[in-house]
Amino acid sequence: MTLFQPSLFSATELLLASAIFCLIFWVVRTWQPQVPKGLKSPPGPWGWPLLGHVLTLGKSPHLALARLSQRYGDVLQIRIGCTPVLVLSGLDTIRQALVRQGDDFKGRPDLYSFTLVTDGQSMTFNPDSGPVWAARRRLAQKALNTFSIASDPASSSSCYLEDHVSKEAECLLGKFQELMAGPGHFDPYDHIVVSVGRVIGAMCFGKGFPQSSEEMFSIVKNSHEFVETASSGNPVDFFPILRYLPSPTLQRFKSFNQRLLQFLRKMVQERYRDFDKVSPGCRWCEGTLELGYGPSHPAPRHPHSWYEAGPRKTLGTSQTSCVTWSQSLSLSGFGFVIPTALLSGPLKAPER
Repeated sequence: MTLFQPSLFSATELLLASAIFCLIFWVVRTWQPQVPKGLKSPPGPWGWPLLGHVLTLGKSPHLALARLSQRYGDVLQIRIGCTPVLVLSGLDTIRQALVRQGDDFKGRPDLYSFTLVTDGQSMTFNPDSGPVWAARRRLAQKALNTFSIASDPASSSSCYLEDHVSKEAECLLGKFQELMAGPGHFDPYDHIVVSVGRVIGAMCFGKGFPQSSEEMFSIVKNSHEFVETASSGNPVDFFPILRYLPSPTLQRFKSFNQRLLQFLRKMVQERYRDFDKVSPGCRWCEGTLELGYGPSHPAPRHPHSWYEAGPRKTLGTSQTSCVTWSQSLSLSGFGFVIPTALLSGPLKAPER
């Protein structure tokens, strides 16, 4: 008598499993950027589908990248999610990429979080590195250079920048003395950042923000929301599906950028109303207004991008946790991470 033993899997189940496997394989292949013909990817470790090397990096990505560079060399490639990332290690390699081949690495990655900063038209957080971006950068550099050289005849300071910094330093010391005479102890962080923001406001708009500006103080108090997201790396930049899931961190990031955007728009519109081509000022804002965007001309859609890099860098670098742009960035002989989408040419061997 022969006993019949049923199969563990039916033909339908095997067919369904095969179809799911093929679908996942097709999705992974579709999302993974293809290397142009004639080129090949830098060496690198094997990564998990969809996750890439996130698990490999762990909580100390700089140490993990240092170990990988010892095995694969100073130029290697990893993936964060499905995004290929180029890792440069060693001062000579980094200098070759950022100095000698600076034009090939001058762009920014096309990240989702960049679209949330000034509606994606930021001069700093923008993947565009074309002629328009270059012209805006030259304009900002020229205005900043003028601001640090030109001086007010009625002031004893050597330049406008020194004049604004000196006045703001006096106000800051007065505030500290007032607080010491009262409670006797205080956290100087918010006051220092507000003072630096007022100097940047004077550089951009010709006048500092009022000491009693609640709107400015609110932005400063909530700046950590931007700093925490930008310094730790935003998961939605590398895992698109997370954009559609509830995320309190992402919502706070969006809310902060909207508040800052409205604040800067209001300041720029005030400068349009008060603009006078005859009055001296050496302001970034007036540098563009001089090109023809005066009161009788329509304002550009995003004129606030002159200013937006300043306060964010100020708010970020005032804390030691924000010295790096992301956790995977380290110039101290570990690794320098650059999305490979920024490359417009191959990386040449460092010059000795």
